Amino acid sequence: MKIRQLQANEPYPMKLLLLADPSQELVENYVRQGDCYVAEEHHEIIGVYVLLCLKPETVELVNVAVAEEKQGRGLGKRLVQHALEAAKALGYRTIEVGTGNSSIGQLALYQKCGFRITGFEPDFFVRNYAEEIYENGIRCRDMIRLTQEILGSEGLNSALY
Repeated sequence: MKIRQLQANEPYPMKLLLLADPSQELVENYVRQGDCYVAEEHHEIIGVYVLLCLKPETVELVNVAVAEEKQGRGLGKRLVQHALEAAKALGYRTIEVGTGNSSIGQLALYQKCGFRITGFEPDFFVRNYAEEIYENGIRCRDMIRLTQEILGSEGLNSALY
């Protein structure tokens, strides 16, 4: 598998992006503003993530998605690790990510990759999405915010493995 930045003339892998965020309007907004990276296997895009600059030293990982038939193979973790490395290479000191209160697998993944829960936004998904979202039998209402400081290479490596 190869992970690379999507080129300006390439179409966004919208089908994959919508796996992680059901609002096409929101996805289109942040992919235009951010940097989109794709994972390819045999010339097929099987994963995606987007980095969005929040402020000079902070970037947000706003979408991590893996094709449904490729899930469960550790590709999500590899995408998050790549995002950490890319953010560091771009000079960011902090990386943030937000996910739903019902996103149990994603919450576990981000914490395994060194992120710490630093806050939440009550009713974020109720306010920003027209339709109710359910995952794991739980209504997605609140945005859970996680953060990781990007340290020197020794700090980054310990967070990745």
